[in-house]
Amino acid sequence: MLHPHDIFSASEPWTIRIVSLAKEFKDKGHEVKLAYCPLFINEEKWAFDLEGIEIVSLNRIVGLWNLFYNLQKIKELTQWADIIHFQKCFHYISFPALICGWLLNKPLHYDWDDWEEKIWYHSNSKSIHTLIFGNFIKLLERIIPVLVDTISVSSSKLEELCLSFGVQKNRIFKAPVGADLKKFNPTISSKELKRKYNLDSKMTILYLGQLHGAQYVNIFIEAASLVLLKHPDTIFLIVGQGYMLNQLKELVARFGIADSVIFTGSVPHSLVPEYIAAADICVACFENNELTVCKSPLKVVEYLASGKPIVASSVGEIPNMVGDAGLLAEPGNHRLLAEAIVNLIENPQLRQEMSFRARQRAEVRYNWGKTAENLLRAYEKNTNFKGTMRYEVKTEGLGELTLKNI
Repeated sequence: MLHPHDIFSASEPWTIRIVSLAKEFKDKGHEVKLAYCPLFINEEKWAFDLEGIEIVSLNRIVGLWNLFYNLQKIKELTQWADIIHFQKCFHYISFPALICGWLLNKPLHYDWDDWEEKIWYHSNSKSIHTLIFGNFIKLLERIIPVLVDTISVSSSKLEELCLSFGVQKNRIFKAPVGADLKKFNPTISSKELKRKYNLDSKMTILYLGQLHGAQYVNIFIEAASLVLLKHPDTIFLIVGQGYMLNQLKELVARFGIADSVIFTGSVPHSLVPEYIAAADICVACFENNELTVCKSPLKVVEYLASGKPIVASSVGEIPNMVGDAGLLAEPGNHRLLAEAIVNLIENPQLRQEMSFRARQRAEVRYNWGKTAENLLRAYEKNTNFKGTMRYEVKTEGLGELTLKNI
C-alpha cells in the first residue's frame, strides 16, 4: 500500500484511512507492506515493523532523482507483492506505481478518497503557479482512473466522476470511511475531561476538525450564538487546530459568547474518543460546493461509533452516513443548524434513540472492517483470488501464495 503523505504526522490526519485498512488486512491474515512519504526528510522512519506491518519510507521532494528513488523502492515492493494499492493521485507515488505495475505485470488499485483538484484551488490563492499545478492535478485525476485495473471511491460523487471519465462501473468499488469500533464506542469514559473543562451537568455540543477554511467552523459558531439565546448554559466545544484559530476566536468575541465556547487546540487522535464521549450532541457542518459534495467525513463515522446523536449539513455522503441517527440541516445555513441543535437539546428521548441507532450504523456499515471487505472484493477481481484470498501456483510442485498488498 502506497501513500503520498506522512502517516506519523498529526498535521496529515487523512492518513488514518490507509493505516486502518492496512491493519484490517493484516488482521484478516494477509501480508501487508505500507510505504509513506514523511513530511520532513529528517523525520523519516526507514523500514521497520508496525504491529506486523512493514513500514517503508519514500520521498515527496520534487526532483528527478527523488522520483527515481521512489521508482526503485516501489519496484522492490512490487516484485514482492500480488497487488499494488495506492491512495491519492500525487505524481511522486502514482507515476512509480503505474510504471512498476505495467513493467512487472501486477494489478493496480487506486483508492480515490478526495477531489484533490478542488482542494488545491480552494487552499491556494490565485496565481500562475496555482493554475499550472492545479491543471496537472486535474490531468492526473482524469487519467489514473482509466489506467488502473480497479478503483475505490469514498463517495457517490467520485463514482459519478469515474463514470464520466469512461471507467466501467464493474471496476468501481465503494469504500466509505470507517471508524475503529474498539477505540470509538459508547462506553468510553470522559470524567476527567469533563472535570478539566468544567462540563459536568452542562449540555455540551461538539465540533471536531481542523480549523481551516474548508471546515466551515464559522457556521458552528454562528449557530451557537443563536442556540445560546434559548439555552444560555450550553457549552460549545471546538476540538482542533488550524490557521483560522485567531479569526474564529475573534468571531466568538464579536458575538459575545466567549464564556460558552471552548477551543481545545490540537488533540492527538488517540484522545479524540474521550472528547466525543464528553459531548451530548456532535456537529458536522459544511457548505454546498464542489469540495463538500465529494466528502465522506471521518468525524461523522467516529460520532456514529461513539453512539452520539448528530446534527449535520445535508451534503455529499453525509445524509447516507447519518441516516436516522441525527438531524440534517441545509448546508451553510447556521439558522437551520441552530434549530436542529435546539430540537435535540429539548428532546432527551430523541437523543437517546439516535444514540442507539448511531452505534448500530457504525457496526453494520461504517467501520474499517467493512471498508476493507469492499476493497478485498476489488482485489479479488484483480487477481482472481477466491474465498480466503489464496490460490495455487505451479513451481516445482504445488504451493500457496498469500495476498500481499503494497
